Amino acid sequence: MNCKQLNSIGLEEVLVFLGHLPTRQNEKEAWYLSPFGPESNASFKVDRPKNLWYLFSQGTGGTTTDFIQKYFNISVKGALEWASKQNFSSFHQQAKPLKSHPNYHIDRIMDIAHPNLISYLYERGLSGKVYPFIKELWFTIENKQLYAVGFKNNSEGWELRNAFYKGALHKKDITVLSFPKETESVSNNKTQKNTTNQKIAVFEGFTDALSFIEMQKSFEGDLLVLNSTAMLQKALALLDSYFEISLFLDNDPAGRECARKILKAYPHAKDFSHVYSDHKDLNEYLIAKKKHHSHVTINTPTTTTAKNEHIEKQNECREETNRIKKRVRRRM
Repeated sequence: MNCKQLNSIGLEEVLVFLGHLPTRQNEKEAWYLSPFGPESNASFKVDRPKNLWYLFSQGTGGTTTDFIQKYFNISVKGALEWASKQNFSSFHQQAKPLKSHPNYHIDRIMDIAHPNLISYLYERGLSGKVYPFIKELWFTIENKQLYAVGFKNNSEGWELRNAFYKGALHKKDITVLSFPKETESVSNNKTQKNTTNQKIAVFEGFTDALSFIEMQKSFEGDLLVLNSTAMLQKALALLDSYFEISLFLDNDPAGRECARKILKAYPHAKDFSHVYSDHKDLNEYLIAKKKHHSHVTINTPTTTTAKNEHIEKQNECREETNRIKKRVRRRM
């Protein structure tokens, strides 16, 4: 993918993928609350025919490439790499005119039950231990019903994942929750700091937070999930009241930049990305760790047993051969 191809991707599709919905729209333009920070009046405009954006509150704008760079605070190369990993329909169907914002609605919210989602979580190294922190969401987009693992944020929005889909519904925001899980439902993710917790662990995405939960045995404190690096400024304000801050951000330019800014604001914070330095993020590290553990605990004993059985059979053969030889000598 190059910049020309990236700029052909519809801005509206990128925005809905990131969980941003227009406040008003017509055939020529769509208006949004700023995707880069909180505001009360929509000042972010998308020019539909030209596929360009302009943020009046900051006096800046540009192409799809420019938007992704600013949203994730990454380079052009980083923007191209990020977009190439997504499955934007407007890139694969460039001859089609830009569509208006698709209609969507949430149909059901329930505990994790679908076998495909359980399998997806298992492939990500996640067990039933993390189920209290997530939900199974059934939702409809453009008359297509989908289901995904849902992770709720502090503004009642949802991060959504399954084996073939990555997206968000409603407003984008951070998520703050307690670990071990408190007695209330996951739908009551805290919007305010629990003053009884002095520790907090910070993650970029919710699969990393779930990986942390999967691996932890003794941590008690809050978990903060950015859900987007664009939420960093909001997170920085919340971190002020914590005495112990642990960072588990991605090992990529955006993640390292987030860690740098947090460490600059809070020098007592500790960056633990070195623990999984050979992997992109904490979830990738967990997957690799579980695969290695599986090899050691399952394959090795099986191999050892097979070898022992083979040795026993060899010994039995030798003993039987010796008995036959002794009988032959006696007859001679």
